[in-house]
Amino acid sequence: MALTPRLDLRQSQSLVMTPQLQQAIKLLQLSNMELSVFVEQELEQNPLLERDEGSDAAEPAPTPDASPPAEAPMVDAMPGQSEETPLDLDYENTFTNGGVDESGDGLADWGNRGGRTDFADDTDFEQNFSREISLRDHLQSQLNLDITDPGDRLIALHLMEMLDEAGYLVGDLAQLADVLACPLARIEAVLDRLQRFDPPGLFARSLAECLALQLRDKNRLDPAIQTLLDNLELLARRDMAQLLRLCGVDAEDLAQMIAEIRALNPKPAMAFDSQSAPPITPDVLMRSAPGGGWLVELNSDTLPRVLVNTRYYAKVASATRNKDDKSYLTERFQSANWLVKSLHQRATTILKVASEIVRQQDQFFLKGVQFLKPLVLKDIALEITMHESTVSRVTANKFIATPRGIFELKYFFTQAIAGSDGGESHSAESVRHRIKAMIDQEAPAEVLSDDKIVDMLKTEGVDIARRTVAKYREALHIPSSVQRRRDKMMAM
Repeated sequence: MALTPRLDLRQSQSLVMTPQLQQAIKLLQLSNMELSVFVEQELEQNPLLERDEGSDAAEPAPTPDASPPAEAPMVDAMPGQSEETPLDLDYENTFTNGGVDESGDGLADWGNRGGRTDFADDTDFEQNFSREISLRDHLQSQLNLDITDPGDRLIALHLMEMLDEAGYLVGDLAQLADVLACPLARIEAVLDRLQRFDPPGLFARSLAECLALQLRDKNRLDPAIQTLLDNLELLARRDMAQLLRLCGVDAEDLAQMIAEIRALNPKPAMAFDSQSAPPITPDVLMRSAPGGGWLVELNSDTLPRVLVNTRYYAKVASATRNKDDKSYLTERFQSANWLVKSLHQRATTILKVASEIVRQQDQFFLKGVQFLKPLVLKDIALEITMHESTVSRVTANKFIATPRGIFELKYFFTQAIAGSDGGESHSAESVRHRIKAMIDQEAPAEVLSDDKIVDMLKTEGVDIARRTVAKYREALHIPSSVQRRRDKMMAM
């Protein structure tokens, strides 16, 4: 057969992700804060988009692809399943008391005695407002009083910049000596002076040094307690016999030293620059229905409301004659329509997934964590006829406010632990909760080992291995039975 070049025309189908579809999938997995930032950027870039503030100037685009703005629908937690959405793809103050003073003189006589008569409002009220003093301001005020040499003050300022948020000194002093071209001994001398600043414990290079600085400030840093600080790893392992031998003290003195150490602050800088964690804003709100069951709705405060200004589009399009300008307007119009549609579809998909999670975890909301069912993404995907990847994107960084608190949607997905004798499987989270409850209730004379916990769980119908119990116990930051027994004996 001769090999000759030829031209063939073939047709084939393939799944291609358009830029609009990629944007819709991206919106689906954004948190409410990230979504707000994204919408703000789009409002700046697209002149046809504007916020929905309840005015009649802007209306949704009357095209088949445009959908109404995202609202906060409410559904029952037991809804019927709707059709699959296109997103489902696997990819100092001074005041007077009036015009007469206490002596009874008039205002003019008061002025003739040298008082103010202009009453100009030049008081800076902001100076009277209390504000938190930062760590840098606190150290700077001490630096201005204690260190007068300009060179040492420069070194001290560099060392202050090397503090982390806990008050520890990070970085290499030798490298700083090279940068400042000064002897290392001078930097260490300045560091020693800084370590005497308030609060004690700052500028330490290790936990032991931080605790030693605080004990030195209290005049309690003797050789025995210094030895204890040098062997903190033995204290962490509760190796009291070795510590008694190294410190050369009796058990009573050792217990007293340990109590002193526990009263110290391992992070002295945390009292400054304190910032409370931002509150979590839930994406979904849940409450009990009057007739039983649950009502699930989207949090309207987290939904960005945008509209396509079709009047502005029609006005500008009719006056546009340049081809490039028309192309730009058309592209911006389509982009605005797609964004409005994507926001609405995102809200609908989140509500659908959250409602199904509430339906399947009904016993958890009624009775508590011990009744949390084993649940995987596939279980939700099958019920709402979507792909697992869609459910995964929806549950990422999304929170729901329930009568039992605020939870991330992914919290409700836990592995299943088989029941003994073929019984019903149990959620891993409920098993962890049961293990913690057992250990919290154990008597000091009867500390539960991991094997004992396994036997107790099997009597409750949970088939679990010892290594799994140990893994769950370590994840809960619960020490071993040996360490718990030592702690409780010392407490007694």
